[in-house]
Amino acid sequence: MAEVDLVMAALAAGTSAGLMDTASTAVREAYDALREAVRRRLSARGEEMLDAEQVKPGAWEARLREELIASGADRDQELLVTAAEFRALVRSEGKYQVDTSGAKGVQIGGDHPTQFNTFN
Repeated sequence: MAEVDLVMAALAAGTSAGLMDTASTAVREAYDALREAVRRRLSARGEEMLDAEQVKPGAWEARLREELIASGADRDQELLVTAAEFRALVRSEGKYQVDTSGAKGVQIGGDHPTQFNTFN
């Protein structure tokens, strides 16, 4: 994943996770820290796009991506670490954590799952 894609993905994850009532305090605080780190890199125009992205996700994605690249955010190691840590935190906050390593014939999810396995 390119560095700017990491930042964009973290912002998108934060927009969806941050707006949910069930997001933990840790997720909200980490998202606020990510947005502040991004905000430090952006121009005033970029900050407007960042705020617009929060209100209407997806509307300013291309312009925000360009502004992040122009500002050097894709080379800011502190910002990239913050984005990676936030994405890891959001992933760990899921409802279920299932480890299927080494499993055979496993089905996860679905409303009415039906599975037929034949092991030889």
